[in-house]
Amino acid sequence: MNRRKGNKSVEEEDGTPASSGNQKREKERETEKLKDSDSDVSKVEKQQHKKHKKKSKSKSSSWGCVDSCCWLVGYICVTWWILVVFYNALPHSLPQYVTERITGPLPDPPGVTLKKQGVHVKHPVVFVPGIVTGGLELWEGKPCADGLFRKRLWGGTFGEIYKRPRCWMEHMSLDNETGLDPEGIRVRPVSGLVAADYFAPGYFVWAVLIENLARIGYEEKNMYMASYDWRLTFQNTEVRDQSLSRLKSTIESMVRTSGNKAVVIPHSMGSLYFLHFLKWVEAPAPMGGGGGPDWVARHIKATMNIAGPFLGVPKAFAGIFSAEAKDIAVARAIAPGVLDNDIFGLQTLQYIMKVTRTWDSCLSMLPKGGKTIWGDASWSPEEGYDCSTKKSDDAADGLVKGQTESGVQVGAHGKPSAHYGRMVAFGKEAAAMSHEVIVNRKKEIKTPTNTTLRNTTACGDVWTEYQELTWDDVEEIASREIFNADDLVEVLRKVAPKLMARGEDNWSFNIADDPSDEKYQHYRYWANPLETTLPNAPDMEVYCLYGVGIPTERSYIYKVSPSADNCYIPFRIDTSADGGSEGCLKGGVQFVDGDETVPALSAGYLCHAPWKGKTKFNPGGSPSYVREYKHAPPSNLLEGRGTQSGAHVDIMGNFALIEDILKVAAGMTGEDIGGNRIFSDLREWSERIKLKL
Repeated sequence: MNRRKGNKSVEEEDGTPASSGNQKREKERETEKLKDSDSDVSKVEKQQHKKHKKKSKSKSSSWGCVDSCCWLVGYICVTWWILVVFYNALPHSLPQYVTERITGPLPDPPGVTLKKQGVHVKHPVVFVPGIVTGGLELWEGKPCADGLFRKRLWGGTFGEIYKRPRCWMEHMSLDNETGLDPEGIRVRPVSGLVAADYFAPGYFVWAVLIENLARIGYEEKNMYMASYDWRLTFQNTEVRDQSLSRLKSTIESMVRTSGNKAVVIPHSMGSLYFLHFLKWVEAPAPMGGGGGPDWVARHIKATMNIAGPFLGVPKAFAGIFSAEAKDIAVARAIAPGVLDNDIFGLQTLQYIMKVTRTWDSCLSMLPKGGKTIWGDASWSPEEGYDCSTKKSDDAADGLVKGQTESGVQVGAHGKPSAHYGRMVAFGKEAAAMSHEVIVNRKKEIKTPTNTTLRNTTACGDVWTEYQELTWDDVEEIASREIFNADDLVEVLRKVAPKLMARGEDNWSFNIADDPSDEKYQHYRYWANPLETTLPNAPDMEVYCLYGVGIPTERSYIYKVSPSADNCYIPFRIDTSADGGSEGCLKGGVQFVDGDETVPALSAGYLCHAPWKGKTKFNPGGSPSYVREYKHAPPSNLLEGRGTQSGAHVDIMGNFALIEDILKVAAGMTGEDIGGNRIFSDLREWSERIKLKL
């Protein structure tokens, strides 16, 4: 009893009955089971979460590049579409309003201004485009060109270059033996004003001039774009397409309809093409057009040559020699892997060279007149020209012209002289070496009779003709060190034999003692103004219109560039040659004054001297005028390419140039528009050229 009491007292003291202890233990067991089950569930959930993460990772990795690129392209396309819709929905005057709010009121276009002054349409106008700017379209091609019938291969969007580059290059090339169409391919010039109004969307060539002519009353019936295949020799444009005959008949028709002579406006290489036409049209058939000796006098009021490379351009040689010019050489130096390696299955520069070496028209722009015009190792017309903005004073420097111990010629400012007559020099030292040292080191280039061909099996169809040279040939050319204008043809005969074999049947680059001699009646001389004469047309005015104030390529410093690739081009412009001379030496190129493509000497000398008055080159005494346009870049991006540009193509939008053309087309003369206007050193340079006139 006591025990029971004791037990009871103990249980009562604990406050827990005996049966409740068992329940407690059971609850603890249940709690532990629940915890175990919860931990099992959490483990399962964790495992499932890990699996889900792995799946999401695998999904995201499979999404990666392609899908992201597709979405990016989609976003860009949608954004572009929205912007285009928004832009087209804006009032037409809004862009001009915004521009004027930022830059101030824009001047009236020349056509508007002259119309207010009572200037109106009179003489029919003929445009002659230059190299590159005229559109070319496909009329027959290989299977790879399916769907491109009458689509532009040149000009426009150039989309086919990216879609099918090998096919595009095959169709843009001419036959390397004949200089005409390859078998199964016909590419022809686009006809009409649209052939060269825009080179690409938004990039005008003739469009601004055409629009301003329209403002004073011109329309398509009295404007004509004399499009032609600019890849061909000038005579072959007649042989294949009868382009010269069509130009002749069109001018005759326009003159007959309007009752007024035509004003012809060539641009760039078009000036050489029209010079060829002036001789062709009067020459007897079948070589010429059979128009008779007075055809030009009866049909042409004026020829207004814009940026005409009458005496050639040095960059034409660089393009043939190494497929380079200033811009390509700089890009090649900055990123050699881009232009030297295989891109889209193409060795880029090699393919450029392969295609362009079938374009025989490139030879028409090689420098003409040799060292008489361009100088040699000892002199050049532009000698002493300094394009730097800060010119030191001779007295302040205490320096005089002389020669250093190393034989380098020093100019008046103590800097090495810029010997522009050395059109190509291998190494900066050779470019600045004194004449005496050069004379003692001059070598002749010999064409090898038994040439050991380099391995060409890996070159495929990239045949640049350099594969025919051995390393001895390459080193022999480089060891000559300098080349003047007389030497350029000699060099090209060796490195581009097929091109030169065709070219020398169609072009000549010398000076005629008597250009009226019977032998110069052949078409190979007609595009060289130093071996032919202007027509006997005393009333026909000749204009040389071009920009100045822009550094323009004049001579080059080259180097030999060895490579393990047998297909590569062994010569390249030495972009490390920079500064330090009286001239403007930058990136291996010596610059003079010009329009960025044509030196002022080439564009203006003919009108200033050989064609001035009655000379052996101008027997009829046709009046000639030099009109230079000083380059002024656009002040801001809203001005586009500017209205005062003197650049080679942008000058076509120059308001002063357009105004001069409109006035002459409306009947004014060269004296009416102000006669000669010269900003460059053309007068001084012309005096240094000893050409018998």
